[in-house]
Amino acid sequence: MATLAPSQIERGTADNFFRNMAIAMAAVIVAGFSTQYLTGRSTFAARPLVHMHGIAFMGWVALFVAQSWLATRGSMALHRTLGWIGAGWVVVMVLLSFLIIIDVTQRGTAPFFFLPQHFLIANPMTALVFALLTAAAIRMRRQSDWHMRLHISAMVAIIGPGFGRLLPMPLLVPYAFEVTGLVGMLFIVAGMVRDRIRLGHVHKAWWLGLAANLAVIPLSAAIVYSPVGDAIYAAVTAGHPGADLPGLEFSPPPL
Repeated sequence: MATLAPSQIERGTADNFFRNMAIAMAAVIVAGFSTQYLTGRSTFAARPLVHMHGIAFMGWVALFVAQSWLATRGSMALHRTLGWIGAGWVVVMVLLSFLIIIDVTQRGTAPFFFLPQHFLIANPMTALVFALLTAAAIRMRRQSDWHMRLHISAMVAIIGPGFGRLLPMPLLVPYAFEVTGLVGMLFIVAGMVRDRIRLGHVHKAWWLGLAANLAVIPLSAAIVYSPVGDAIYAAVTAGHPGADLPGLEFSPPPL
């Protein structure tokens, strides 16, 4: 029986921790977007693409929390069924994220605290990291220790917009993207600390999740500040208002 103890301890302590992590991450996103609405910086009068994007991502947040509850307190059969629905949902999310990023860049309405060219290139990379880590979590669904940690790490990749609506972004220029990304990674750090205390070591899944999320920062910068980045921005904005905005200059803040 002694050989079963660590596994039993992991399962028992993981239940509340990962469920609470999911709830906390959802709370950040809901708080961020609610703040935008309550302060009048966003309304329900937005164009259909914005609504589709919002429904897809908020739907994922709800599914994320529901799955964390089902995995610990609910029906595992339903958890598995919703998991496959979630796999298809991720594809829709990534597609809509690309469409909304391109649309905003073409309109020349990227947030003024981001370089337009950086906004266009870095944000799709976070969506891809989310998709890749989620795919890895699904692939390792029979190894619950990896599965749970990879899903949390994947969520970190897309939590930036939630923090971005809570943090003083104009004061973070020119590092607004990097700061929001690093703040989100505190959830991974919390998981690492928890593992060190509970298990005596940090699970490898956290290292993978941290590396994947951190990699977005230098990789996106390498593309943004290169002829490739210039070419991508020029091709996307050609014939649109965004073409009048320099890709590597910050726009003035709105009046």
